[in-house]
Amino acid sequence: MENDEILDDIGALVEEERALRQRTGGLLPEERARLTELEVRLDQCWDLLRQRRAKAEFGEDPDTATLRPATEVESYRN
Repeated sequence: MENDEILDDIGALVEEERALRQRTGGLLPEERARLTELEVRLDQCWDLLRQRRAKAEFGEDPDTATLRPATEVESYRN
């Protein structure tokens, strides 16, 4: 997956996330679950993009970057 493709995915996920967050009257349980899925997927996409950029910066092959499991990505600290 190329950086542009990852950025396109991020854009689509953010758009869906915004639409859910802007809903008035609260979210249905399945919509709340989807929102959580979107947040995790966004974290994974951002992590993958950062990995690819770092590898490219240091002369490594960005295509060796891998999508990390949600449990790993969600346990990062700022």
